[in-house]
Amino acid sequence: MSATVATVPAAMQPVLDIVGLGISLPAGADRALAVDGATLSVLPGQTLCVVGESGSGKSMIANAVMGLLPRPHVAPVAGQILFEGRDLLQLTEPQMRELRGRRIGMVFQEPMTALNPVMRIGEQIGEVFDAHGNVPAAEKRRRILAALADVGLPDPELLIDAYPFRLSGGQRQRVMIACALVLEPVLLICDEPTTALDVTTQAQILKLIRELQQRRGTAVLFITHDFGVVSEIADQVVVMQTGKLVEAGPARQVLTAPQHPYTRKLIAAIPDGEAASPVRQDDAIRLLQVQDLCKTYRTGNGLFKRGRSVQAAKDISFDLLRGETLGLVGESGSGKSSVGRCLVGLAPFDSGRILFKGRNLAQGGNVRQAAGGKIQMVFQDPYASLNPRHRIGAAIAGGPIAQGVGKAEAMARAMELLQLVGLGADAAQRYPHEFSGGQRQRIGIARALAMQPELLVADEPVSALDVSVQAQVLELFAQVRERFQLAMVFITHDLRVAGQMCDHIAVMQRGVVVEYGETQKVLRDPQHEYTRKLIDAVPRLAALDRPLAMAA
Repeated sequence: MSATVATVPAAMQPVLDIVGLGISLPAGADRALAVDGATLSVLPGQTLCVVGESGSGKSMIANAVMGLLPRPHVAPVAGQILFEGRDLLQLTEPQMRELRGRRIGMVFQEPMTALNPVMRIGEQIGEVFDAHGNVPAAEKRRRILAALADVGLPDPELLIDAYPFRLSGGQRQRVMIACALVLEPVLLICDEPTTALDVTTQAQILKLIRELQQRRGTAVLFITHDFGVVSEIADQVVVMQTGKLVEAGPARQVLTAPQHPYTRKLIAAIPDGEAASPVRQDDAIRLLQVQDLCKTYRTGNGLFKRGRSVQAAKDISFDLLRGETLGLVGESGSGKSSVGRCLVGLAPFDSGRILFKGRNLAQGGNVRQAAGGKIQMVFQDPYASLNPRHRIGAAIAGGPIAQGVGKAEAMARAMELLQLVGLGADAAQRYPHEFSGGQRQRIGIARALAMQPELLVADEPVSALDVSVQAQVLELFAQVRERFQLAMVFITHDLRVAGQMCDHIAVMQRGVVVEYGETQKVLRDPQHEYTRKLIDAVPRLAALDRPLAMAA
């Protein structure tokens, strides 16, 4: 199916007009063209969302507009990119450098990698001025402070001299937006700027982009895989699949009446948060009991430096039966991951008790020893948790071998688990870099299951995945829980995911559980203001009927 964007009235000419764009891939890639014949337009003051899974070519379009493709291996081979009437593909590198930042700004997906960790925030924004003219120091500082205030950052006078690691993820993303908008470009490109952010921070960033756009009349090219985000911000939508544009049109039309099967698949993959009423079995084993758990981080205490302490968990208590899933929900810094690390023995706790099958677990590494490998963790970033030099089969079999299982039996178990998670036994001889993010997360699940655990702690295991891949991984978690009768502690910031996966939810804020109860009750009738704030921040398809309070 081919699709074209509606023609533009003569009175309103596009800021960006891409016509028949083709971008080649290196020899040996899974296809010849990363982008094949893409055509789209962005009007002044309009937001065009380009939607698709990883590998669909959407980020390639953004990089082509910015002139950031890794030529000659990946290069434009057809079409035009017309910006204010000039074909960007015909410009020299100095000419493109003149446009970047001044006329075209870009916000990247991961602000921590886009910002220099050893440069202060003010210096990094100041580089934009330095690249496009000689601005006096006093005037430059005034405009940097104004840009930081414009994106809603608190205390610009303090932040201007701070380093990136001192800021939260949402604050770093606001700094990136300030960098992109400080010279007031006419086109802003946002490449997955909210993918790994908390729902509340994501809502703030989306609102900020919309407000700045309306105030300045900026054209926005917004790249995302989440139709929930699309419904919040888009005027027009383009859907891409394996390099080809398969559907395009006004946002409301695409959201309410999608024509292409791929578009319908992406919309259907959004977790709806529908929670089933849990049924507690009277004879079920009480697998985990957490009683008054406290965890405090202390840093910087020295002879000439005052120490700082942060209470990550305060008097946390809950219990979990075999086969149940508890969701720990909250923003970054709420303490939910700290609780998870204490449960698996990766971090010591200050006080309280963790009882596993009635046995009181000791601190730190002794937890893992006392639990006999029956408590396992699935991490947020599976690539960082896999040794890049170890083949997948060896990575999965390593845990059982360390516990005394014979190598042949451990490898046989690894092959069986690879089949279970949908990768096949041939994956055992490959390395982590040969797999996609979703596949690596499946490997992480297989590695945890190799120890035949009874409790699985999953720390944000789907937060950075495409919605369609996320749906597959969540379905795999559900199958694994049912098959092995696992108890799970599922850590997430997304109440849609928690609603789909969890029997009970504990909402955490600043180290304290502010609300606890059955998932259905918490989502339908939240009692705490913070829970209501999290629910209200969830991106949703306003045109679709949602069963939860979040769709009210």
